[in-house]
Parts: sequence; structure tokens; C-alpha cells
Amino acid sequence: MQNPSNQSSPTFYSTADMEEEIVIRGGLKMGWGDGERRPNWSGSLIVASLTGAFGSSFLYGYNLSVVNAPAVYIKKFYNETWERRYGFSVDESTLTLLWSITVSIFAIGGLVGAIIVTPIVKFFGRKCTLLLNNVFAVTAALLMSFSLLAGSFEMLILGRIIMGVDAGISLSALPMYLSEISPKEIRGSLGQVTAIFICVGVFTGQVLGLPEIFGQESRWPYLFGAIIVPSLIQVVILPFLPESPRYLLLEKHNTSKAEKAFQTFLGKDDVSHEVEEVLAESRVQRNTKLVSILQLLRTRAVRWQVITVVVTMGCYQLCGLNAIWYYTNSIFSEAGINHETIPYVTLSTGAVETVAAVFSGLVIERLGRRPLLIGGFGLMVVFFAVLTVSLTLQKTVHWLPYLSIFCILAIIASFCIGPGGIPFVLTGEFFQQSQRPAAFMIAGTVNWLSNFAVGLLFPFIQGGLQTYCFLVFAAICFAGAAYLFFVLPETKNKTFHEISQAFAKRNKVSLEMQEINHYPGERKSSAEQESTFTSSVNNGETKKGIVS
Repeated sequence: MQNPSNQSSPTFYSTADMEEEIVIRGGLKMGWGDGERRPNWSGSLIVASLTGAFGSSFLYGYNLSVVNAPAVYIKKFYNETWERRYGFSVDESTLTLLWSITVSIFAIGGLVGAIIVTPIVKFFGRKCTLLLNNVFAVTAALLMSFSLLAGSFEMLILGRIIMGVDAGISLSALPMYLSEISPKEIRGSLGQVTAIFICVGVFTGQVLGLPEIFGQESRWPYLFGAIIVPSLIQVVILPFLPESPRYLLLEKHNTSKAEKAFQTFLGKDDVSHEVEEVLAESRVQRNTKLVSILQLLRTRAVRWQVITVVVTMGCYQLCGLNAIWYYTNSIFSEAGINHETIPYVTLSTGAVETVAAVFSGLVIERLGRRPLLIGGFGLMVVFFAVLTVSLTLQKTVHWLPYLSIFCILAIIASFCIGPGGIPFVLTGEFFQQSQRPAAFMIAGTVNWLSNFAVGLLFPFIQGGLQTYCFLVFAAICFAGAAYLFFVLPETKNKTFHEISQAFAKRNKVSLEMQEINHYPGERKSSAEQESTFTSSVNNGETKKGIVS
């Protein structure tokens, strides 16, 4: 990179050089040394992240665990409905299939949501997408909560599909929104809000499923009706918060609204430095259309970023944690836990998950993404192996069931420390603004297909392999940890240019070639770039005329 103080002769600046130059100049202008910026947690930033997550990732976590407690009553409802319609009881294999479909169909809806999210976030924006998504949540809640009254298990299954669509949209739109409203110094911590609220949602589903609350035969529909509450809270609060400033500036080209959004989220009046950072990308991207999935897959400059997202998202689901959530009661029953005690023991899993996710959010900017991801998967391998041994020998040693419980809690904690939230953070960090929706669609597709596979196949895997079923998940975790160890660079507090540089050698392209691949046909001449760059950063002033 060129010395910013040396302006004696014309110099060619690439887009990445300009971004880095702006960061350094902006940092010196604000009184910080060596381009370092101070993290800023404003009230609006906190409210936006909490409200967005409560009506989005919270509902995803809630719907992972909410079917667990009333499983016996729902199966009984299926059997009674079948007998009333056809005059005979449903056989055990058909009932197992119906229940597996009820659990796993949520992922099919999620896949649909992940596929349709790209045009929605492009047209409506990130915040409005989260708001409109509540239509799916409320519709699903009404269908599922009235299924018992209507005597139709099809309503419950349909509701699960629609709720999956809501989750598929929110798990792409929410991380996108959070990554675009947060300063890069706290991008990882704010991104972990998604994972934290997934954990809180799981725990809430477990609490409401207790026999003293809604875990009774006559009350289980209320578990699904409760979905309306987070949706209504989001609908009331989120409209008063701004849209993503990067979306407003890079895709809507509205500088004034983007400045106001920055001011609101950062809690300060002078946001010229933040606008200048984004303008470097805006100059070459303002006429660039969103990259399609096919275009992204063909872009050599991000090939290993795409592969890494696919691997991390696949391992995120295939590592076996959702199998534990879906079938916690049966796992604890196999471990020898008394049936009446199981709901209360299950609460410990949600509590541990929440604590571990909060811990990860607190340390991610200190330790980084890489050690948390690799360490989390590595610990899961160890505890899956120990769990297999304890379940296999539990009838020979009286205390081994307690070791099984400890292993389950340790697996959950290991997952939430790293693999539980960081894949969403990485997807937002690896790609440019124009590539991000397509990247999230790829990540979402892998996520939901893997989710569906686990939910549908785990009962049969468990029946076939018995106590050795968790060795399958141990192997997947080991493969994921090994891949990340050799491929994943650290992205903590790095710009896109720095992350691209880390992948450049593996992608076998030069950094200049990466710029051309990211913005085909949009590069300016060196004279034009230097002129635009100088006019925009000289004296720290922002020229609004740059963005139309």
C-alpha cells in the first residue's frame, strides 16, 4: 500500500487500497493511532440487534425444542385422528414416519425461505424483510395452535412448513442486517446475538414445555400459539429503527438516509469516516447488479470462501446437535433417567447452551473465530466418543448414566462456544455487498438440507446403530475441524481486503485479479480512481455527489 503522506506523484489505487487508506486516514482524523477504531455500542444498535433476534433467531431455536416435550401427546393425537378417520390405529412404523416428517418438515420450509430470501432482501431491504417475515410466523402459529381443536394433524405439519419458511428467511436476513449495521470492531460479538437468541429460544421452549406450564395433554397447542408474542414485539419496535446503512448507500444510493442510519446506530453526529469507508466500495459497485448464485460459484476469487461456508454450514447441522434437541427425551430415557425427571434435566441443556453462547459472544473479538470454531468441533469429537462408551456400558456401571448426561451438556457447550454462531458471522465477512445475498442463499440451502437430513434420518440411524450412532457425528466434527485447521484464516477485526488477501494464494489469483472478478466491467481508469479518491478523502470531507 502507498504511504498516505506521499502525494508527490500520481499513484494508482485499487479499490482495496482506497478502503485501507480511508480507514487509516479516518482513524487519524478521529484521534486514534495506527488506524485503530474504538468499538461503539449505542442504544439503537443494541435495541436493533435484540429486537431483530427476538422475532427471528429466537423463534428458530424455540421451534427446534418446542416439539420435544409434547411429543407423546402429539403422537397420541395423530393416532386418535387416524383411528377416527379410518377406523383402526396407525401402526408403529407409520407413526414414526409421521412424527419424523413433523420434525424434519420444518427444514424443508427453511430451505424454501433460504431460496426466496435474496430477491426479498434486495427489493424490501433487510429490516423490512424481517418485519414482513412475521406474516409467516403468525400464520404458522394459528395453524399449529388450532390443529387439535380442528382435529387435523395436517394443520400442524403445514404450520411447521410455514414456520420453517420464516426461519429460513430470518436466518439469512438477520445476520445480513447485523453485519451491515455493526462496526467491524464488534462485528463478531454482534453477530453472535443470532446464536445467543437461538439458545434462548431453545431454553424457552423447554421451560414452557414443563408439565406445570404447557406440557400437558390439553395445553400443548399453547406452546405453538406462544410464537405470536415475539413476532408482535418485533412488529411494534423494529419500524422505529433505521434500515441497514450499507444497504441504503450501496443498493439504494441514498446518502442522506444512510448518514442518518449511521448516526442512529453509532450514536454520534460525525459519521463521515464510516460513510467514507463504504463509499470506496460504492464507487465501483453502484452500477453493479447483485451476483447470482451461478456467478458466485464461477468466481475464482471467492472459490475457497464458498467452499468454507459450505463446509462450516454443513458441519453446523450434521455435527449432531439438532439430533440431541429433537430427541433429548429419548436420549435421556436411554441413559436411564426417570421419566418424570427428564423435563427438568432437559432444562439444563438449554441453560448450558445459553451460557456458552453468551461466553462466546464475550470472547470472540479477543480470541478470534478460528480457535473457537476448531476448538468447539474438536471438543465435540472427544465428548461424542465418551458418550458412546458410557451409553454402551451404562447397564454395567451404575454411575455411567450421569456421565452420559455430562457428555451431552459438554457437547452442547462445545458447540455453542464456536460452531453454534460463527458460521453465520463468516458468511457475512467473506463476501462483498453484491455477493452477500447469493452467499447467504448457498449457506442457507446447505444449512436446511442438512437440518432436514438429520431430523428425518436420526431416528432410523439411532435404531440401526443403537449407542454407536453418535460416532457418525464425531467423524463429521473431526472432518470439519481438520478442514478449518488447514484452510480457515482468522477474520477478526479485518477488512474485506485483508480477508481476500488471506484467501488469494489458495484461490490462485492475484489481489488485482480479485478486484476485477468482484466488479467485472466496472473498473475505472487509474486517473479516474485517483481523482475520485482524492476528492472524497481530502480534509476528511464526504462528497455526496459521488453517490447518485
